[in-house]
Amino acid sequence: MVFRSEEMCLAQLFLQSGSEYDCISELGELGLVEFRDLNPSVSSFQRRFVSEIKRCEEMERILVYLVHLLFSFCGTDVQEQLQRLEMELSEVAKNKEKLQRNLLELTEYTHMLKITRTFIHSRSRALGPQYEEFPTMETDSVTGCTGMQRLGAKLGFISGLIQRVKVEAFERMLWRVCKGYTILSYAEVDENLADLDTGEISKSVVFLISFWGDQIGQKVQKICDCYHCHLYPHPENDEERADVLDSLRTRIQDLNNVLHRTEDYLRQVLQKASESAFTWVLQVKKMKAIYHILNLCSFDVTNKCLIAEVWCPVSDLANLRGALEEGSVSLKLLWNQKKKRCSNEVGMIQHLSQCRVSF
Repeated sequence: MVFRSEEMCLAQLFLQSGSEYDCISELGELGLVEFRDLNPSVSSFQRRFVSEIKRCEEMERILVYLVHLLFSFCGTDVQEQLQRLEMELSEVAKNKEKLQRNLLELTEYTHMLKITRTFIHSRSRALGPQYEEFPTMETDSVTGCTGMQRLGAKLGFISGLIQRVKVEAFERMLWRVCKGYTILSYAEVDENLADLDTGEISKSVVFLISFWGDQIGQKVQKICDCYHCHLYPHPENDEERADVLDSLRTRIQDLNNVLHRTEDYLRQVLQKASESAFTWVLQVKKMKAIYHILNLCSFDVTNKCLIAEVWCPVSDLANLRGALEEGSVSLKLLWNQKKKRCSNEVGMIQHLSQCRVSF
């Protein structure tokens, strides 16, 4: 027939312990042989090199995290370098995330103070000093006291931010639960802010709720918690508000400076890592593939070596022997350093049978 392969043979390899990894690596670079599975009845989790494959998968996970950061910012032993780099990057990323969250909280607080100030002033001008919020004399079922008793109760405020889509439902819930004994004022923030929990950019609304008595205040607090509102302390007067705003401006400026330095440092680390990251990806993939091949071999307890069976072209047997000898070089060097006797042959090839394989 026209379409015939090279003359093939089934060869058996004996790989001494300590050099099997390098020998398989050399064979893999040549791409001359196809390995047979000598452990077909053994599950994947019970094979000899399972722990090494798990280590490779852990390094792959670290590299995926590293490459993701490299694309986000930049568009000794490999495992030790990767683990050390992951710890450093993870710590810097966590610190950056914490700083960004603090910055967002301070920004929200600043918007809240500026907007609620207009609520207080507009309400005092509209109502006047003689305004009575609860003038009725009847006993109320919610608070258990009369309107005149409520006038002696302490006026409280709860202020914060809520997502724009939740405002209508939030207002209805306040009215139903508190029987109308609260005053709600709100205004939309001009700037789009990221959500503290999800990180999504959305429109937020600043609100100010005034109420009489601790019992009503507790109900309002629970409603705010149900709607995941971001609550911030409300100043007692304009002087306190001005002091808090000045403090917030200073802290926001300091946080921005720290964030810029953190991002510069993270960018430098990633740029340095980018020089080796893709080389590491290739090395880890090769390492994992080698251990998968080693799991196809059987272990000879008597001779303490691995036995492999491969299909190889007869014309490439010399190259196969050369690859095995090249793979044994590192083992020989190690034995020479330790002044131990080593064998000149690392692998022996025995022909089991010869055949012609058709495609």
